[in-house]
Amino acid sequence: MSAAALEPVLAPGYLTLKIKAWVRVMAGHSQFKNIMFRKNRQDAQKSKLFSKLSREITVSAKLGMPDPTHNPRLRAAIIAAKAQSMGKDVIERAIRKALGGDAENYEEVRYEGFGPGRVAIIVEALTDNRNRTAADVRAAFSKYGGALGENGSVTFMFTRMGSITYPGSAGSADDMLEAAIEAGAEESISGSEGHEFLSRVEDFAAVRDALEAKLGPPQGAKIVWRPNNTVPVSDAAGETLSKLLDALDDHDDIQNVYANYEMSDSLMEKLSAA
Repeated sequence: MSAAALEPVLAPGYLTLKIKAWVRVMAGHSQFKNIMFRKNRQDAQKSKLFSKLSREITVSAKLGMPDPTHNPRLRAAIIAAKAQSMGKDVIERAIRKALGGDAENYEEVRYEGFGPGRVAIIVEALTDNRNRTAADVRAAFSKYGGALGENGSVTFMFTRMGSITYPGSAGSADDMLEAAIEAGAEESISGSEGHEFLSRVEDFAAVRDALEAKLGPPQGAKIVWRPNNTVPVSDAAGETLSKLLDALDDHDDIQNVYANYEMSDSLMEKLSAA
């Protein structure tokens, strides 16, 4: 952002909307970097990822209409699948599975707990056997020094929000900020990893559609649990935490894992090279 763009245009003691937004951008950058680090590690497990994406498409189509135009959840699932280069035939097969009546009956379950360094963790699963999944999740937490909590034990540390992401090539931070304001997004966060727009849940579809009309199809678009604050973890705790998150991500029933950690750049670099 240019120096001129940062010059206040109101009376002393006040900030323009653009400056306020830029402050939010800078504050969210570190958190975004940690989120993208996690996403890149998840994306590396393509076979597992495709299976989970297909399951989400099938469940979304079964719970709502099979037409993504009239089913926001299905549309978000298809966007996520396309972002991972899932073929059109695979996507259509997952939708047809829901229509055929022979799809498994999956139940949505959420688990909450704490990991190493007292990091709060939310786990979302689609399972056809609650007892099996609960036992596996509890075992993973226990193995890596964490503990499951009751429902509501950590969700108050997060906010449910819409998240729409674009690659860095979509434009500059200034361009994204302008697009965010026009689309009615709550925040725009830009960094070397790309751009993220945050919206209220009730505004998610409208903001996503407005951004898509201006910037093209997003890299990702979904409802997420966004940490209100992050917890810095030591490198030692961070390594154990990473093993716990990897174990959870690797489970077939688990769709999403959210955590409020903040790892050092050096640790993220080390884990990325592993």
